[in-house]
Amino acid sequence: MSDRPNTPLLDLVNRPADLKQFTDAQLHQVAHELRSETVSAVSVTGGHLGAGLGVVELTTALHAVFDTPRDKIIWDVGHQCYPHKILTERRDRIRTLRMKDGLSGFTKRSESPYDPFGAAHSSTSISAALGFAVARDLGGVTPEGLGDAIAVIGDGSMSAGMAFEAMNNAGHLNKRLIVILNDNEMSIAPPVGALSNYLSRIYAEEPFHDLKAAAKGAVSLLPEPFREGAKRAKDMLKGMAMGGTLFEELGFSYLGPIDGHDLDQLLPVLRAVKAKATGPILIHVLTKKGKGYAPAEQARDKGHATAKFDVVTGEQKKAPSNAPSYTSVFGKTLVEEAARDDKIVAVTAAMPDGTGLNLFAERYPSRCFDVAIAEQHGVTFSAALAAGGMKPFCAMYSTFLQRGYDQVVHDVAIQRLPVRFAVDRAGLVGADGATHAGSFDIAYLANLPGMVVMAAADEAELMHMVATAVAYDDGPIAFRYPRGEGVGVDLPERGEVLEIGKGRIIQKGARVALLSFGTRLAEVQKAAEALSARGITPTIADARFAKPLDRDLILDLAANHEALITIEEGAVGGFGSHVAQLLADEGVFDEGLKYRSMVLPDIFIDQASPADMYAVAGMDAEQIEAKVLSILGVTTIGEKRA
Repeated sequence: MSDRPNTPLLDLVNRPADLKQFTDAQLHQVAHELRSETVSAVSVTGGHLGAGLGVVELTTALHAVFDTPRDKIIWDVGHQCYPHKILTERRDRIRTLRMKDGLSGFTKRSESPYDPFGAAHSSTSISAALGFAVARDLGGVTPEGLGDAIAVIGDGSMSAGMAFEAMNNAGHLNKRLIVILNDNEMSIAPPVGALSNYLSRIYAEEPFHDLKAAAKGAVSLLPEPFREGAKRAKDMLKGMAMGGTLFEELGFSYLGPIDGHDLDQLLPVLRAVKAKATGPILIHVLTKKGKGYAPAEQARDKGHATAKFDVVTGEQKKAPSNAPSYTSVFGKTLVEEAARDDKIVAVTAAMPDGTGLNLFAERYPSRCFDVAIAEQHGVTFSAALAAGGMKPFCAMYSTFLQRGYDQVVHDVAIQRLPVRFAVDRAGLVGADGATHAGSFDIAYLANLPGMVVMAAADEAELMHMVATAVAYDDGPIAFRYPRGEGVGVDLPERGEVLEIGKGRIIQKGARVALLSFGTRLAEVQKAAEALSARGITPTIADARFAKPLDRDLILDLAANHEALITIEEGAVGGFGSHVAQLLADEGVFDEGLKYRSMVLPDIFIDQASPADMYAVAGMDAEQIEAKVLSILGVTTIGEKRA
């Protein structure tokens, strides 16, 4: 245990109420120890480091001033919540972060009463806080009680329309509500857009403690030391542009910017707001992502997400890669295609590195668009780019594309616009858990008329699908691929254009056909090897397309085998459901075909390694083998040969 930091004051904190025993000077020391403990824990588990380090002082101050869990602190996105978890009765489990049966890397209602609202996508906190505030005022009841509602939202998250929808409604309802804008000039990538520029301008033009609150008559809200300065500033400020105007016009009192790492500023402001706020108030705090840990401060992404690392050097302990990641293959392939076609443009929503588009942005900056955390806008923007004669690749994680689904339907599919959807993080993603799993995109895309839906079985197939998407102009087309490394196949010089709606036979066999869609193909092949030792040689096919289906291939498999099993990394309602519909419509089941569909189970699977998650899902090689034996009536493994 000697590698643990020395934390004498933090050791006295079992719950947030324990912070109230400390003087303000001691709270400085608590924050210092909390930062050390956060770095130590994440060095063991890996995870989101920089965001948490940026809010150590803010977390300490909030829990020291407010009365959680009665008061509800809602951390937007949630990856800034590690210090919060340490202070809220979970320190003993903090080194299980993001592991199987351990703590979630995000806030999670089922995990703790101190997590009043789960968050792993951005820009939801103000809506949630307003809901708690209205519930409180209407006499709502929770086991912990209902007090103040405090939303902590990052500047990157403020770029999403949902945050402004909530602020607009909050200003109208005029409920007591506290929004803390954590302005760290960094979401994951550097934030982009007019709002980011606006916040930078407030920061550049105005002193800390925005004393121009005086011009709005809000002097009484300010702590005593700042009131005199506010009064003196009042006349000077009257003719100036007001930094807080945008928020004030939405009905919020505005305080800031203040230094989010200075407890001597944070504590008096929070105490004053707690004592005197009536309607909605926005406190603008300036923080530095990765603050206090040099390797994170120096990293380009400020230590946003990290593998396990050495605390002293910051060096990450990543296993050597055997194959390129799917994301990097997509990024490089798109750059190569863009060199040949100047109509190719790329759109992402605050994830240029995560989607591999950082490569594209470096080579073709004028053709790459990071629209910030605004998936709905990104999809419609892509639709109009297509209508304007460009070839847009809209690259988003499956779980984030869900946010733009209405736009996929109305602005892309109904208008048959050739937007190319690169759907990253398809299937189960591991440590980020259920909130980041790409479970539903096959179902929600393949049910749209005119939508082509592909899934790559390996990294070479992904190259073919990028090339196919470039060449396809008849309507929208999507291709999905998982997080992590490919399977190590040889990559072609250039991707080939696939025939739309045509799969491929991988192995010819008898009795049972295994029809795979996506990267479970490697597990299907492992299962087939085990089956061959039992005298069963299944036919293996790679569907490539969930829409349009390869009718000839599927009907041929059905006609020439006793049994057909489909396998996909998606929820019920996807590829297997479309195959079943085809077989039913063609009367195949009337002839006695045995059919099974292996899909993700009807549960949200908690964080673990991807292998562990697929074992829970019942979709690894051993379970595919068992499914084949079962459907052929070979029920007891090891006792009966086929």
